[in-house]
Amino acid sequence: MSQVRTRFAPSPTGFLHVGGLRTALYSYAFAKSKGGKFLLRIEDTDVRRVVPGAVEGIYQMLDAFGLCPDEGPLAGGPHKPYIQSERVKLGIYQKYAEKLVKDGYAYYCDCPPEDIKEIKKRQKKGQILLRDRCRDKDPKEMEKKIKVGEKLAIRLRVPDKRKVCFFDFVLKKEICWETQNIDEVMLLKSDGFPTYHLAVVVDDVLMNVSHIIRGRDWLASTPVHVLLFKYLGFPLPEIGHLTDILDPLGGKLSKRKGSVSCEELIADGYLPEAILNFIMLLGWASKDDRELFTLEEFVEYFQKGNLHVANPVFDRKKLDWFNGVYIRKKTDRQLLQLLKPFVPKGMSVTLIEKTIPLVKDRLFKLSDYPDLIDFFIKEPKLNKKLLIQKGGKDKKLIKEEFEKAVGIFKGIKNWRAEDLEKSFRDLATKQSYHVGKFFMALRIAITSKTATPPLFETMEVLGREKTLKRLILAIKKF
Repeated sequence: MSQVRTRFAPSPTGFLHVGGLRTALYSYAFAKSKGGKFLLRIEDTDVRRVVPGAVEGIYQMLDAFGLCPDEGPLAGGPHKPYIQSERVKLGIYQKYAEKLVKDGYAYYCDCPPEDIKEIKKRQKKGQILLRDRCRDKDPKEMEKKIKVGEKLAIRLRVPDKRKVCFFDFVLKKEICWETQNIDEVMLLKSDGFPTYHLAVVVDDVLMNVSHIIRGRDWLASTPVHVLLFKYLGFPLPEIGHLTDILDPLGGKLSKRKGSVSCEELIADGYLPEAILNFIMLLGWASKDDRELFTLEEFVEYFQKGNLHVANPVFDRKKLDWFNGVYIRKKTDRQLLQLLKPFVPKGMSVTLIEKTIPLVKDRLFKLSDYPDLIDFFIKEPKLNKKLLIQKGGKDKKLIKEEFEKAVGIFKGIKNWRAEDLEKSFRDLATKQSYHVGKFFMALRIAITSKTATPPLFETMEVLGREKTLKRLILAIKKF
């Protein structure tokens, strides 16, 4: 078997979608698990849709997730350039488009391009034009136009009454189309830029790509590509289409339904290694039901698992779980660095260091941190109604408890969590207080929350002065 070579070929039209990350990850793992090469190619021939900075964003994201290409725009390689707009300048696509015309597999088109309004108007009427009127024009007349300097486009010529088939190695079945249902797509535009269909086929061949792994939304384009491989005399690579990632509320996961770009997820406080591990299982499963994998382990296990044919759901709660697992694997020193973008303004490093051990087990996203520690840096507004509801519903008893608590606070010499807890448990036992309600009332008075880090560790970090001040304020409220 010749060397396995896969590629990730994104268009720089915006942020890297999680579906794109999964395609890159599976292509990387497939190649590496077989001792092959993983390529990066930037497909930027649709100039109008290119977003400034998107190419650099792709590089940064692949680096963040550890998916380093063996060949590509930055890595170099024997098939450079790996950016299609640069390949246009070399005349690569023009050469193959003209060969298709010469061999009778394509034809020149001088029709004015339809604008979006015309296309939508035709679609509303149910008019689907798979054959262009230029296909029957005299080739000699078209060549005369070219000779006088007119720029013509080139379209694929699809044969009549035939079948186009290929075996999908992911879906593990043969898929066929009748040629009357295949569009005679544009291959080369009049400005000399190729469309996706021509460029992807030519580049996959010239870059010796052996296996193409892509999203299922590209399945409809596959018969066109199969024809092009055949017409250009190229061997057909193995082609496999991944499942669609579904939104929990229904339909395909899309940008309209929330943060689904890798950049947005990282900005929201998800760790790259957690995102990657979560993405691994959106279409692949280990035979032993294992869930936690490093990238290296995933590559090792990839051939031992199975790619799914059923569409997975993007379960945000599962992503949160993965992120929580990876956060807790970090040292406090590592978290100190990771939390920097999320720390409230003016919070000291010393206080951050003290609070990290208290909230580490409660973090599911790094962006959760400010809400978990806000009462350490600003005076909370006492919720009297909540205090009465959760603290026992007896105002007189709550006031009595707090007054005795103030006395305990003033008498404690060592302001440490263990000493605080012992003193208050002793008080509760002596006064026959309901321990749970007593401690909850203290928690609400000091933090205005019912769920916080451990109560006495919180008091230790908060300090004697602030703790006393808040408790005395609560007494005054009664």
